[in-house]
Amino acid sequence: MSSVWPALVRADATFGADRIAISARGHRIRYADGSERLCATSGLWNVPLGYGHEGVADAVAKALHDASYLTLFRAVHGPALEAADALLDLAGRESYRRVIFSTSGGAANDAVMKLVRQYQGERGEGARTLVVGLRGSYHGTMYGSHALSGDALGQGAYALDRRAVRHVEYRDGGEDLGALLRREGPRVAAVVVEPVLGTGAHPLPTAFVETVLDLRDEHGFLLVADEVATGFGRTGPLFASEEWSRSPDLLVLSKALTNGAVGAAAVLVGARVAAEFADRGAVFVHGETQAGTPTCAAAVSAVAEEFRGRGTRDAVARVSAGVRALADGLVRDGLAVEVRGRGAFLGLALADPVEPRLPPARVAELVDAIHTAGAIVHPGVDGIQLLPAYGYTDADFAELDAAIRVGIARMTERWA
Repeated sequence: MSSVWPALVRADATFGADRIAISARGHRIRYADGSERLCATSGLWNVPLGYGHEGVADAVAKALHDASYLTLFRAVHGPALEAADALLDLAGRESYRRVIFSTSGGAANDAVMKLVRQYQGERGEGARTLVVGLRGSYHGTMYGSHALSGDALGQGAYALDRRAVRHVEYRDGGEDLGALLRREGPRVAAVVVEPVLGTGAHPLPTAFVETVLDLRDEHGFLLVADEVATGFGRTGPLFASEEWSRSPDLLVLSKALTNGAVGAAAVLVGARVAAEFADRGAVFVHGETQAGTPTCAAAVSAVAEEFRGRGTRDAVARVSAGVRALADGLVRDGLAVEVRGRGAFLGLALADPVEPRLPPARVAELVDAIHTAGAIVHPGVDGIQLLPAYGYTDADFAELDAAIRVGIARMTERWA
């Protein structure tokens, strides 16, 4: 066993030299044995601009020299102001007014759960403490966000407090949410949704989103868009919730926010929430020592600059078409049975020699087989997820396609 205890693997897991990463550049990761792998996960959604992006690296290096650390505890600093303004310009100042910096998607969702409850209390509705998530959703593994996540992630083993959390179905057009609101509507502070559920790459149906927006107007809860995975072009538009008929009240960002250079997250706060706190002179009791540091802010500003131009958005469209063509080819050849997701965020349900589709217990084996064949893919519930960076070329897609096919063939041979 290594001295590092990595996430989401057995405690007795070991890693050979071909699994110990030592460097990364562009879309490739180099390992301790000298081998390389083509990354098709954008570093867990984090590096859509590619590993070692010079603009981001230079901005962070300059920030380290100019001000290695400045705090946002009872204070503000210039780099954070610049980064917040850049984010509000990207997301639209007609929808969002202020930015709360955090350190991860999970931590940001914890902050959101506190913020929505205090907002309701400030406006005289202190009974509104319930936060509603979706079944099958993922919002992180911090204490609050783990409770909010709708996946079965051992919540009971950690004694997570879910008394003020509810989960509803999203595939029924909003009937489950409507029934919950009829029972407990005056107690609901907010509904938190991922535009595309991260675990299974399931896009929210448009009819469901519209129903939630209508119910928000009727019942008075806040709507939170968790775009930790979908933000910064991953599904096509800069933010997936841009395509909704009305804006969410809070927008949660992380992962691509700094192109993976610095652990960071941000909560963009809508007008009515920001105004409620400002008008009352309220204090939001939340702070993270490493949130919004100069290095974080510099990385955010550099990433925002990349997305201001047309070039990066055109690249998103090109890569989205390329990964869809690859996925459709696997379906056509009988290797995959379903493609889910949007843009450059796809989930593939893969065929299985015995079952209708690949059972969850064998997903890790398939991911490992594809890794051995030369590519890194993300595990899905019944296959794999593909999240290529926006600089992928036709040659990269051909290499990825070949590695996936070799990995499937090797696994099939073992189970034949």
